[in-house]
Amino acid sequence: MNKRNGWMMFVAMIMVFTLAACGGNSGDTKNTGEESPVNTLAAGEEEEFLPEPDAKKLLVWTSGMEQALVHEAGKVFKAKYGIEIEFEDVGASGSFERMSLQGPAGVGADVFMGIHDQIRIGTNTGIILPNDYHEEETRAANNPVATEAMTVDGLLYGYPLSVETFGIYYNKDLVPNGEAPANWDDIIAFAKQFNDDTNEYQYAIMWQMGDLYWSWPFFSGYGAYIFGDNGNDIADIGLNSDAAVEAAKFFQSLKTILPVNSADVNAEIRVGLFTSGRLAMNVSGPLQAKVFKNEIKNVGLMEFPKLPNGKIMKPFSSVKGFYINANSEYPNASKLFAQLITSEEFQLRNYELFGNLPTNITAAKNEKITSDEFSATFMKILENSVPMPKAPEMLTLWMTHEAVFSNLWDKQADARTTLDNWVKDIKNAISIMNN
Repeated sequence: MNKRNGWMMFVAMIMVFTLAACGGNSGDTKNTGEESPVNTLAAGEEEEFLPEPDAKKLLVWTSGMEQALVHEAGKVFKAKYGIEIEFEDVGASGSFERMSLQGPAGVGADVFMGIHDQIRIGTNTGIILPNDYHEEETRAANNPVATEAMTVDGLLYGYPLSVETFGIYYNKDLVPNGEAPANWDDIIAFAKQFNDDTNEYQYAIMWQMGDLYWSWPFFSGYGAYIFGDNGNDIADIGLNSDAAVEAAKFFQSLKTILPVNSADVNAEIRVGLFTSGRLAMNVSGPLQAKVFKNEIKNVGLMEFPKLPNGKIMKPFSSVKGFYINANSEYPNASKLFAQLITSEEFQLRNYELFGNLPTNITAAKNEKITSDEFSATFMKILENSVPMPKAPEMLTLWMTHEAVFSNLWDKQADARTTLDNWVKDIKNAISIMNN
């Protein structure tokens, strides 16, 4: 999730786009690999795709957490091609922004990890190369949701590695009959007898109500959308549609079972209440799985319950993967390393090391994943998830969402008026951003 706070950061981002667009390499020159002899094939021949002959070292950006995976893949890569892999700690959440400045200057990584919702920063500024040589193989091996998330204007750019979404952890010793509630009627009925907001601050369910990311499943479940045409039509904003208004009204009604202000709920509070037995259901992501398994004797993970309209809630999902710097001196070697570290073997290793769920179709069917309750449930949740929109204009939502959801939840403001005003603010911000 890529949130930005305040207009100063907004202006800074616009400057980043402008600077990178002026200095970026569009990928039409020597860095596309067109001059490499390995891409020149005689008629009827199929030549092996190889690194550039003078490639001796590649720089790879990922967060410190994934360093072990890079080192392991690096050993295999060096054994095969004789090329060293150097690691630098640059997290995926900020890698595109950093590359937009350092790539054109010639000091960026050859290969870097990024999140799909920021991909248009890379394509708009020309700082990443398409996944061309391995495209067919990549699409065939990975979940279509993941490859589509990394596709812009019909071109695949990334090499998907893992996918993330969120669900509802529940304490089987607290919920009725130890079973996950199937719908919101069941949750509301349970909350009325379980809640105690006077002394123990005990609640049936909790999520971060003031946050678009965590609250979006209510809206998507009612059929609301952010941008039309699967996130590509910026002119079509669906945040104040009839479906969105209906969703907002149900969302607001849930304050009767969670009577706290949105600012009073954060990840630390949710974890504390959940692990101490004062919260029966906690909306959270896969990174908390290990903590909950260790600290809660009888914990489970459930899919989202059905809404009053009978539809399933649809959380956001995000795809992590590797991208190739368009200004790399060694695009062929970089593509080969990205393909290696996102292979079935290393996606499974990524799961073993960090619990990151694979995008590779075969890896997702591995017994290590299917036999784990949490992992198997997250894979089911992913089937109904909504990939985060990858339009840069999403920045305008992250700048404004907290005030909107605070008004809806804390002040119980009129849903139609609040959402209409939100869309007006978004359109004004997009106009400023694009001009």
